[in-house]
Amino acid sequence: MPGDTPNINNKAKTQNTYDAIIVGSGISGGWAAKELCEKGLRVLMLERGGNVLHPNYPTATNDPWEFPHRLHITEEEKKQQYVQSRHYSYREDNKHFYINDQENPYEEIKRFDWVRGDIVGGRSLLWARACYRWSDLDFEANVKDGFGVDWPIRYKDLAPWYDHVESFIGVSGQAEGIPHLPDGIFQPPFEMNAVEKFFKAKIEAGYTDRKVIMGRTANLTKPVKGRGQCLARDLCHRGCPYGAYFSTNASTMPAAYATGNLTVRPHSLVNSVLYDEQKQRAAGVEIIDTETNKSEAYYGRLIFLNASTVATAALLLNSTSSRFPNGLGNGSDQVGRNLMDHHKGLSATAGVEGFEDKYYYGRRPTGIYVPRFKNVTEKNAPFLRGYHFAGSASRGRANANEGIGIGFKESLTEPGQWHMGLYGYGECLPYAENRITLNTDKKDKWGRPLTVINCEFKDNEKLMHEEMGKAAGEMLETAGFKNINVSNVLSAPGNANHEMGTARMGRDAKTSVLNSINQMHEVPNVFITDGSCMTSCSCVNPSITYMAITARACDYAVKEMARLNF
Repeated sequence: MPGDTPNINNKAKTQNTYDAIIVGSGISGGWAAKELCEKGLRVLMLERGGNVLHPNYPTATNDPWEFPHRLHITEEEKKQQYVQSRHYSYREDNKHFYINDQENPYEEIKRFDWVRGDIVGGRSLLWARACYRWSDLDFEANVKDGFGVDWPIRYKDLAPWYDHVESFIGVSGQAEGIPHLPDGIFQPPFEMNAVEKFFKAKIEAGYTDRKVIMGRTANLTKPVKGRGQCLARDLCHRGCPYGAYFSTNASTMPAAYATGNLTVRPHSLVNSVLYDEQKQRAAGVEIIDTETNKSEAYYGRLIFLNASTVATAALLLNSTSSRFPNGLGNGSDQVGRNLMDHHKGLSATAGVEGFEDKYYYGRRPTGIYVPRFKNVTEKNAPFLRGYHFAGSASRGRANANEGIGIGFKESLTEPGQWHMGLYGYGECLPYAENRITLNTDKKDKWGRPLTVINCEFKDNEKLMHEEMGKAAGEMLETAGFKNINVSNVLSAPGNANHEMGTARMGRDAKTSVLNSINQMHEVPNVFITDGSCMTSCSCVNPSITYMAITARACDYAVKEMARLNF
């Protein structure tokens, strides 16, 4: 069957054998490379996209007038990139980082915005860098309200690994003592501007359950080894030549390369995981070279899957064998199920009177943050789980209607009225019917079955989203701001770029794919530490949790290798 180990030349097999193989080079794949290489393993990292070497980001220092369309996407490009252009981050100055929609179709039973990088480093070059630890409010949610299966870990299991990760990547922030938003190891925070400080004071005086804090972000406010501090250019989405925000390219990959143990193979689309029926272990992977269309096999004792949630699920489903006719490690029928993403779409804005003598410097790469306050200690909402807000205050031009000529030029020197804006992210429950499947009747250009995505937000998310809009408007009113406008269009799943689930962790092999250490229940030398491993999705940004989970799994996996358990 397709996933069984093929018969190939033994010499070639020896040349293509490593201690560990990592599929994917994004946030979690980069961390797997660093940890495994530093523990002495010879590691092969496979990435379907093209190579990007830090600090060589082609548009990082370009001025706006150097772009023909002044950073906008043309209507023709929107037609060509009909998925990627659905997302705000896809722009003229970074479009070369994204996947080609024409060459990489998928089926949407219901709309799902699968936003993908196609580069070494993956979305670690494109993420918004928010870094918030999860708490037991998140890890205990499923078991307490009965929705989904129980997480097999708690905060105490990840706390030392959060420390480990934050100490390496550099997270700016401030200790706040909020039980359900644990403090971490922080560099100095960015500073709130005058209006944000005013908003904080008004909200914390007006509500007993709400805090307004400075955003915690993986942007350096002090340099670390090999990386410089943030210059507040707010051009992170182009790639930072100073290495001032965390990415695989600037942070974990250089650390892995420094060991001499890392080999990176770009243009390598992993088609299946090869399964050894006799040993009951994964033997390696089959790749398709996206430049030559030729297939090749690579072998390793340890496999880490970090291709991102949807891609990892599709890879598992395509990895069939005599033992696993429905996909690798899929005896539970949970592979591909429980797809989640945060729901967003809220935009609440208001005018702010006064503060004309106040301004700010630079383009800060993060804003303020209002941690979850619903269903924390008291269950006082008509929905399960909760949401958070983020936002910022800024000033526009004084004479915004001056469109051309000297009037336009002079208007740029005069700051206008202050405005305050909020946006929100809410939790999505794990639904078994929100899932990934494969259409074997339709193939992509490499002969692989098309990925099919069937996902939607349901009543719980819709109720929560409606309240988010009301709460945001009320908070702006409490602060005394004027001309409040709330736009609250519910996003499509995928558009928050926080897709999770599809190979969830759990306590029971009958209802989950992975154990408490991210090891497949049924294939013990395969570990999955990207978003697909998540058992619920919280409302808190997940990326630093992926990093902590990955470092923890790597530590365990190497110890098990030393014991010759695989």
